Amino acid sequence: MQQRMTCWYLLGYSLSKAMAKTFFRYRVTGAENMIEEGPCIIAANHCSNLDPPLVGIACKRAIHYLGKKSLFDWPVLGPIFPQLNVIPVDQKNAARSALMGAIRVVKSGGAVLIFPEGSRSPDGKLQAAQPGIGMIVAKTGAPVVPVRVSGSFEALPRHRRVPRCAQIEVTAGRAMYFPLTKLPNRGFYDTVSNEVMDAIGAL
Repeated sequence: MQQRMTCWYLLGYSLSKAMAKTFFRYRVTGAENMIEEGPCIIAANHCSNLDPPLVGIACKRAIHYLGKKSLFDWPVLGPIFPQLNVIPVDQKNAARSALMGAIRVVKSGGAVLIFPEGSRSPDGKLQAAQPGIGMIVAKTGAPVVPVRVSGSFEALPRHRRVPRCAQIEVTAGRAMYFPLTKLPNRGFYDTVSNEVMDAIGAL
């Protein structure tokens, strides 16, 4: 099914796009490679807290994001996060919670943004992939769109609180399809994750 944009999502989408173009000379390359209908996994490198909205506005469709469950307890903003398609991740069992949430979205026909590295890069360089995205692929059979975000580390690295002006580009590569296997294992997950990370690195 096609995930509609809620009023809050549309507002956040519009504000993010306006700010990205104003402060970061934002541009998208390979937009035609984005899968705008049906189930898909968007896999991107992760250098900054700016990455989720920057990738989100590169799509014409509404996509889902993973976020700490504690965010939903924030006053005022907490109740809005579900309207922004944020999937709550329980920190007590973060890996399983994130995977199950992502799999539910994809199986329902939605798109989810995944960072295969698992956490923000400390130096802006690509990190090794974690097996999580391989498991999501195995459980859903969904195509993966590799995405490279360039410039977000210069704008807002993990040690900096206030972003600075920088040119940011989001590049989407061609969708990747993986053969389904009846008995996926850790080796399969690792292989898929590494191939996706290699595709991101090649962009």
